[in-house]
Amino acid sequence: MDAILNVWKPVGWTSFDVVKKIRRYVRPSKVGHAGTLDPFAEGVLVLCVGKMTKKVESLMDHEKEYVATIQLGQETDTLDTEGKVVKEKNIPPFSTGLIEGVLNDFLGESTQIPPMYSALKVNGKRLYELARQGKVVERKPRKIRISEIQLLESDSNSIKIRVKCGRGTYIRVLASDIAKRMNTVGFLKSLVRTEVGEFNEQDSMSVENVVEWLSAKA
Repeated sequence: MDAILNVWKPVGWTSFDVVKKIRRYVRPSKVGHAGTLDPFAEGVLVLCVGKMTKKVESLMDHEKEYVATIQLGQETDTLDTEGKVVKEKNIPPFSTGLIEGVLNDFLGESTQIPPMYSALKVNGKRLYELARQGKVVERKPRKIRISEIQLLESDSNSIKIRVKCGRGTYIRVLASDIAKRMNTVGFLKSLVRTEVGEFNEQDSMSVENVVEWLSAKA
């Protein structure tokens, strides 16, 4: 089989869990995905099957859209819900206008330092492996591009945003950086990837539906 599948990754699954599940139904064809989603996140995961695996790299270059909720006042070591709280700071009063001003500062090209809890390799070691050993190593800033960023809602200790960004952008780091610009700390409370290029939430299929479709074609 040669196909590109728009799958909705559920919370609690790794991206490889989805690949492994689908792989059972398309052997001997190869299966790859075009951009990892963390286990705590959900959303569009584009899978490439068979000869379409050649398109993985080009698909990863497509813009991605996310809806993210940032918890303010606390920071975790992983910058998301899976870590432990390592820092707390008061949340100063803020208005909608202040938040929107902060968000606008992130539009366009900038640099971002990859988080320690990431799959990037330094000297042959995954950063998250080093982080789990309590080690912190120097990471070089990387160029990122944010084409759209919008405040969706907010309350006294959290904000919800929509972000459209280029390859290599860590939304966890963006969440932390936004909180710092608001003179507090923060971590990513929830993350939903709603688009990868032309592939969107509305056209995605659940893992179960993909399995049913593949089984019917077998």
